[in-house]
Amino acid sequence: MALSVKGKVEQILKPESGVSRAGNEWKKQEFVLETDEQFPRKVCFTLFGDKVDLINELEQGSEVEVSFNIESREYNGRWFTNANAWKIDKASDNNNLPEPPPEFRMEDVPPEPDDDAANDLPF
Repeated sequence: MALSVKGKVEQILKPESGVSRAGNEWKKQEFVLETDEQFPRKVCFTLFGDKVDLINELEQGSEVEVSFNIESREYNGRWFTNANAWKIDKASDNNNLPEPPPEFRMEDVPPEPDDDAANDLPF
């Protein structure tokens, strides 16, 4: 299930790394985003492996859109849920809104044709 949310980077946490039981190296980094909703929420996202590099270009206060998956897993009878980020897009200054159409003016309305000119049509 892929989801996305827009908001402001509230906090960037320190990277973590280690070695799994299978002997594989791992790294992760978390960051907190405050959503752009009527009632803003704070969400902690996790970046794993090479996705950690996505956070390098961000600063606290950056406006971003985060694409993520939600994953839950059980450990010792308890369930843990992660919001795993896999894409971070910086919000553009214009918020990707198209330019509004020009304002309508009465001068923009073409004149009505004369009745005589309408009768001169060749078809």
